[in-house]
Amino acid sequence: MTEPIIDPTFYRSAADAAAAPPEELAYVVAFDRAAEKHDAMTVVDVNPRSDRYGQLVGWTDLPGVGHELHHFGWNACSSALAHEGHDQHDLSRRYLLVPGLRSSDIHVLDTQPDPRSPRVVRTISGKDLSDKAGYSRPHTMHCGPDGVFLTCLGGPEDDADGPGGIALLDHSTFDVVRAWETDRGPQHFAYDAWWHLNRNVLISSEWGSPSMIEDGVVPELLLGGKYGHALHFWDLAEGRHRQRVDLGPQHQMVLEVRPSHDPEATWGFVGVVISTEDLSGSIWGWFHDGDEWKVEKVVTVPAEPADPDRLPPALKPFGAVPPLITDIDLSVDDRFLYVSCWGTGEMKQFDVTDPAQPRETGSVRLGGIVDRAPHPARPDLPLAGGPQMVEVSRDGRGVYFTNSLYGAWDDQFYPDGVGAWMAKLDAGPGGGVAVDEDFFPHGDDFRGLRPHQIRLQGGDASSDSYCYR
Repeated sequence: MTEPIIDPTFYRSAADAAAAPPEELAYVVAFDRAAEKHDAMTVVDVNPRSDRYGQLVGWTDLPGVGHELHHFGWNACSSALAHEGHDQHDLSRRYLLVPGLRSSDIHVLDTQPDPRSPRVVRTISGKDLSDKAGYSRPHTMHCGPDGVFLTCLGGPEDDADGPGGIALLDHSTFDVVRAWETDRGPQHFAYDAWWHLNRNVLISSEWGSPSMIEDGVVPELLLGGKYGHALHFWDLAEGRHRQRVDLGPQHQMVLEVRPSHDPEATWGFVGVVISTEDLSGSIWGWFHDGDEWKVEKVVTVPAEPADPDRLPPALKPFGAVPPLITDIDLSVDDRFLYVSCWGTGEMKQFDVTDPAQPRETGSVRLGGIVDRAPHPARPDLPLAGGPQMVEVSRDGRGVYFTNSLYGAWDDQFYPDGVGAWMAKLDAGPGGGVAVDEDFFPHGDDFRGLRPHQIRLQGGDASSDSYCYR
């Protein structure tokens, strides 16, 4: 019997991932807010030794228009090594599964044989997703040992407002298999999901149903505490809901979940966009205590006073700019947490060696609703948008981010235009960050599209689950 070929980018441990050869390419989705041009998968050179460093070196138009490409991921990753002797069926980290948040179509891109020229090889229709799993508006995906878990904001096509949940896809054929949940308990809103693989626990978060987000933030719903404000803990193997932890209705929009990369750990972080009490953003940590899960606030980022004349209409009555924590990322070694403050234009770095007491160790500002802080490469160019989707390299030294959040929300908070740009920070081994002055794709580089999520060649800090220490 022929032994299965194990992809060299499947890493048994976080330490193996960090020690592997560094990425040379970044895959970045970009979308046309006007839905007139094709959305695209772009490829950026991230090899500092390359003469095309920081430039777009590949571009793949996706069929159709109006998808609003958002989050995407690999068909398979290190989680394929979850069980000793597991038959990988010659799986490899080869295909990118790229959902359209508005169209609900899922495009499959083959990154071989030329990683700079990914090819669309299949499209799974929104109807197929709805018919087989009962969901729409696919948002975030994580490759697991038994398939791809795809969180979806909406219910079926004829009842899009829910409940949202998780669709399971086959990571070899890409077929939609079914809804993952067997008992959802009180869960209704969906957003992100990830797990403690060796502990048989999945953690999911909440944003809002499609009608609550697709035209921007609805002030009445926000101030009424109607957006998601809870975390859910599930039996991973059975798809059964086990516990709901409510953070309080003032803590609106509980988004990115980032569990420890240590397979034996039972802690992680989640970001909360805004508090209706004081416009602050926050980071919460979860941990296992006896027979239950607990969640506690560990970081508060306050709003900043601002001249109302410099604020968009939605914020003028408050005279302040909220941080709007819209993404977080945890380095592969579980040492540093990065926090995107899209409203103020700040990217924060925290040392989380003690997860219960994060310690701020670095900060940079680019863009921001009020500051419009420029990139060092173009000090003459005020930037709109702010640090949003953040991705950390496996070795922890490169921190990449883009500036667009979501089309309708871009327009609401940056009504004069959000622009298009991508930046990179250099992170020191002991903490501290600095903007890489040689890395700044922006403007016409993206051909009028807005860049969003980033995936790195060979895996990154938010792609893989490691199974061994």
